[in-house]
Amino acid sequence: MLSQFKTAAYRSRDTLVGDLIGGAALMVTLLGGLYLPGLL
Repeated sequence: MLSQFKTAAYRSRDTLVGDLIGGAALMVTLLGGLYLPGLL
């Protein structure tokens, strides 16, 4: 079962990197939207 996860992660590593970058961008946007009203 672990080898299946490793194989799937290896095959889709380009997609995973893009998804991680997109998730990080969403978190930055969320935190910015939550803190911005308090700063103004």
